[in-house]
Amino acid sequence: MNALKAWILRYQLASLVLLTVLLALVLPLALDIFRLNLVGKYLTYAFVAIGLVMVWGYGGVLSLGQGVFFGLGGYAMAMFLKLEASDPISTKIQSTPGIPDFMDWNQITELPSFWVPFKSLPFSLAAVIVVPALLAWLISFAMFKRRVGGVYFAIITQAVALILTVLIIGQQGYTGGVNGMTDLKTLWGWDTRTDSAKYILYYVCVALLIGSIVLCRWIQTGKVGTLLLAMRDKEDRVRFSGYDVANFKIFTFCLAAALSGIGGALFSLQVGFMSPSFVGIVPSIEMVIYAAVGGRMSLVGAVYGTLLVNAGKTFFSESFPEAWLFLMAGLFIGVTMAFPMGLAGLWESHVVPWWKGRREALRQASVPPRPVAEAATAANAVPTASVSVAPAPAPAPDALPDGVSRQGA
Repeated sequence: MNALKAWILRYQLASLVLLTVLLALVLPLALDIFRLNLVGKYLTYAFVAIGLVMVWGYGGVLSLGQGVFFGLGGYAMAMFLKLEASDPISTKIQSTPGIPDFMDWNQITELPSFWVPFKSLPFSLAAVIVVPALLAWLISFAMFKRRVGGVYFAIITQAVALILTVLIIGQQGYTGGVNGMTDLKTLWGWDTRTDSAKYILYYVCVALLIGSIVLCRWIQTGKVGTLLLAMRDKEDRVRFSGYDVANFKIFTFCLAAALSGIGGALFSLQVGFMSPSFVGIVPSIEMVIYAAVGGRMSLVGAVYGTLLVNAGKTFFSESFPEAWLFLMAGLFIGVTMAFPMGLAGLWESHVVPWWKGRREALRQASVPPRPVAEAATAANAVPTASVSVAPAPAPAPDALPDGVSRQGA
C-alpha cells in the first residue's frame, strides 16, 4: 500500500485523474456542444503550454515563438483537409478544377509539387510531428551548440515567428495568404462538422492531451528530468560533470515543438480552418501566458491555466467587448503578482497545507477521550522502588570514670 501511494505521489496521478474526470465527464455533461467545442479548441493550446513547461519550466529556456510550431502542425493537417475538399467535382466551377480555391484565384493552374504528398493522410499525420520537430532541431542546434540562450534565444524565436508569418502571408497562392485555409469539412469522407463528430474529436483531443502529460511526467521523473533541472539552476556544473548540455536542450525543444504541432493539427480538425494569425508573435506570447498562469513547473497546472485564460477571454469579449483586453491584462498581471508560481503554486502553498491540517484535526477529533478517573489515576501514579533504609547507628557511650554508670550520673 505504501509503495502504491509513493508511486501515485511521484507521478502526480491524483491531480491527473481529477483533470481527466473534469475533461471527460464533467464538462461534456455540463456544456452544450457549442461550448464544448470551444473547450476543445482551448485544449489544443494546452499542448503548447505543457511543452513550455518542459522547455521553460524544467529546461530554463524561454521560447517566444511556439506559435510557429503550432501553425506548422495546423497547416500540415489543413493541407490534407483542403485537398480532400478540393476534389474535381466540388471545384468544377473553377478554371482549374481539382486544386484549392485560393490557388485558382491566384492563377495557379496545377498543384505545386510540395502539396502532392499531403494527399496521403499517413504522410500528413507524420508531417504534423516531423516538420515542427525538424525546424525546432535546426533552430536549437544552431543556437545551443553556440551557447546562445536566455533573452537572446527568446528574441530569435520571436524573429522566426515574424519571418514565418510574413512568408505565409506573402505566398498567398500557395498558403491562402492572410485568410488562411478555410472550408475544411471532411476527413476521409467523414463530415467533421456534425455534433457527433465534434464529440469524437473532443475526446480524441482529451486522450492525446492526457497521454502527452503522462509522457512528459515520465521524462520529468527520469534522469533527463533531473538533468534538466540541474541545467536550469547550474548549467556550468552539469557541463563540467561531462554532460553535453546542448543535446538535452535540443531534445526538450524538439519535444515541445512536436507537442505544439499535435495541438495545431487538432485545432484544424475541430475549428475547420488555419490562418497565419495563430503563428505570429502575439499568439506565441499568449501561449507563454497560459503556462505562466497555470504554473510553469506543473503540467496539469498548465492545462488549467490555458482553460482559465481562454475562458476569461471568451467571457470578457462577450460581456465587455470594449474593455476585454484591459480585463485580460489585469487578470494576467494580478495572477502573476499574487501567485508568482501560478495556480499550481497556489495549490501547493495554500490548499495542500490547509487540507493536511484539516485531516490532522479530524484524526485527532476521532480519537475517543480517556475516562476522567483513569486519567487521574494515571497522573497520580508514581512508580515505587524498593529502598533499603539502614538503621541509625547507636550513639557511642560517653567516656566516664571507672565504676560510674550513666544512670547514676
